[in-house]
Amino acid sequence: DTDTDTDTDTDTDTDTDTDTDTDTDTDTDTESKVGSVPGNEAPGSQSDRPEAKPVEAAPEFAQAVSANTATSGDSLQVDDQQHLKDAGSTAARTPVEVYAGPAVRQLARELGVNLHDISGSGPRGRLLKEDVQAYVKRIVKSDTTASKIGGAGIPPIADIDFSQYGEVEKVKMSKIARLTAANMHRSWLNVPHVTQFDDADITELESFRKSLKVEGEERGAKMTPVPIILKACAVALANNPVLNRSLHSDGEHYIQKHYIHVGMAVDTPRGLMVPVIRDVASKTLWQLAAEVAELAIKARDGKLSPVDMQGGCFTVSSLGVIGGQGFTPVINTPQVAILGVSKAQIKPVWNGTEFAPRNMLPLSLSYDHRAVNGGDAGRFMTELVNLLGDIRRLLL
Repeated sequence: DTDTDTDTDTDTDTDTDTDTDTDTDTDTDTESKVGSVPGNEAPGSQSDRPEAKPVEAAPEFAQAVSANTATSGDSLQVDDQQHLKDAGSTAARTPVEVYAGPAVRQLARELGVNLHDISGSGPRGRLLKEDVQAYVKRIVKSDTTASKIGGAGIPPIADIDFSQYGEVEKVKMSKIARLTAANMHRSWLNVPHVTQFDDADITELESFRKSLKVEGEERGAKMTPVPIILKACAVALANNPVLNRSLHSDGEHYIQKHYIHVGMAVDTPRGLMVPVIRDVASKTLWQLAAEVAELAIKARDGKLSPVDMQGGCFTVSSLGVIGGQGFTPVINTPQVAILGVSKAQIKPVWNGTEFAPRNMLPLSLSYDHRAVNGGDAGRFMTELVNLLGDIRRLLL
């Protein structure tokens, strides 16, 4: 269940984990060679061989990344493709032959790995799945080590023998937790974060949502606050496209996205993940409710795939009934903004003649100041607050 149906619930925490370490290579009869010649010459043969073609760029690798403040424990997860590229690639190179089967290339695409960066251990230098998995493990390990020493020029935090103060236990971090820590560290060091706060009046929204309870039971899809928040964010992104872009690595361009895929934070006992809802703006609230529920089940059963966590433009992290009046979520790079949702509370609000009790939802918008200015963020937040205050505006 992704919601405890109360007046202030906005959380969809579920349980999930993904692991690619158990895959084995079985495509021994389907070997494929990039830039090879008839006759199956060994790598390095120079006899009448056409110019080798580089392996196409792999898609992004969705893994754990961004995290929120320590008070909530919530965090988000995104693509790690750029990290793998930065850690494993070199300067401009001459394309070389890559001997790899279809299953190996598929695994590399899912993990965002360039096969040219890996040395094969199979016959004639053929790449095996074990080679790809070992490469990714080395990258993760090296990045974790870098985070522990504090990064470039940053003094590390000294190790302390806490046992001198009392009983302690050394607990092994999960793979997801290690990735989260490393990527959160990188995001915080590289991105100039600014966080803006506001409250949305969701009194009417909650009344409308609860009126859909019977219809939701008939449809088999419970209407939680999350689908409504996702929909409102998508509309606000469409009208404020500055927040729907990423910075190009050359430092001179933006990548403007003409699609709107929104991720929702998922807190699990084994790590923090963020499945992505695609084309949110074009879907109805009931469609979004069904998809949120489906992804929650996949997360709980540990069946989220890398594809389920790829392609996000914007992320929503909800504390739901956990509590708190606000927090500063860490941006889910390479995205440029993230919305934090805290616990709604009944507060007295002046309506022009008197104070009236209203259900107010605290919102926290963190944005990358290199790509988003204060005015851009202010316009986005103002529109989002208005949409949540009167969801009829979603139809305009």
